[in-house]
Parts: sequence; structure tokens; C-alpha cells
Amino acid sequence: MRQLFLLRHAKSSWDDPALSDHSRPLNRRGRVAAQAIRQAMVGLAIAPQLVLVSTSRRTLQTLQTLEPWVTAPVVEPQDALYLADQSTILSAIQAVDPALQSIMVVGHNPGLHDLAFRLAGSPTAATEQPDARRLADAFPSGALAEFAWPGPWDATPDDVRLV
Repeated sequence: MRQLFLLRHAKSSWDDPALSDHSRPLNRRGRVAAQAIRQAMVGLAIAPQLVLVSTSRRTLQTLQTLEPWVTAPVVEPQDALYLADQSTILSAIQAVDPALQSIMVVGHNPGLHDLAFRLAGSPTAATEQPDARRLADAFPSGALAEFAWPGPWDATPDDVRLV
């Protein structure tokens, strides 16, 4: 069973109006939250083999905070993941080397939230499973979702399960 992790970047700063959205850094709260994400990932033994990451400053800083890894993943910054919609994110996942068993995408809403909700199942399933219901409500900054992906990465993700 393959593992897919979707991680929304930690809280970013709006303090400098001269910065482009792409250049916004993490704020203090975001840096603290990213450390908490790292601790949770270490505690859960989450170690992706590949990380696909948006090229925005806040996503790259979130990813940097997750270091050092027990086993360092291959990191692929992708311009296409910056503010990507769910279809673009899914296409990036489906293009991954089929030999890989564990990948993480670090990106943005609403695309990550839309994809996570789609993978979690129908609205009916969301009302029956507390985690899926929480996921349907929001995918806030610093949110991490894990999915069990049963087939090859390029398959239609019909039987994916929210872990």
C-alpha cells in the first residue's frame, strides 16, 4: 500500500505589502507550527521518499523546517504546484515514479483541500467518519493528511483511503 501525504504550508506573513504572494515567508506562528508538524511526523515515523513542493517561499520554508529527516527524501520543487488546483496536483502525483511507495505534496489551498476532500470520499462518507468530516470542514495552514493509495500512482484514485 502506498502512502500519500498532503501538507499545507504553515501560516505565512502578510506584513510586507511590497512582497509578491509567491515571496511571502512564514510568520512566527507558522515557524512554531512547522516545528510542531515536524515533531508529529517524527512521532508517527512519517518519512516520504519523494516530496513535491510548490516553489513559493512559504512552502519551501515549511519543508526546510521538517529537516533533518531520518532518511532524506528526494525534493522536487515544481512551479506548477504554486496555487495549483486539485487536477494539477493529482497530475503531479500520477506522474511520480511507480517504484516509489511514499510521497508528500507541500502546497496551497484551495487545491490541496479540494484534492484531500475528493480523496477522502463522498459527502456521505464524510459524515460517517470523524476525520473525513473534519477534513470536509477545513484544511488549515499546517494541516497534514495521510492517504493509503492502493494501486499504482498513475491509476484513478478511486479506492484511496484517508488514514
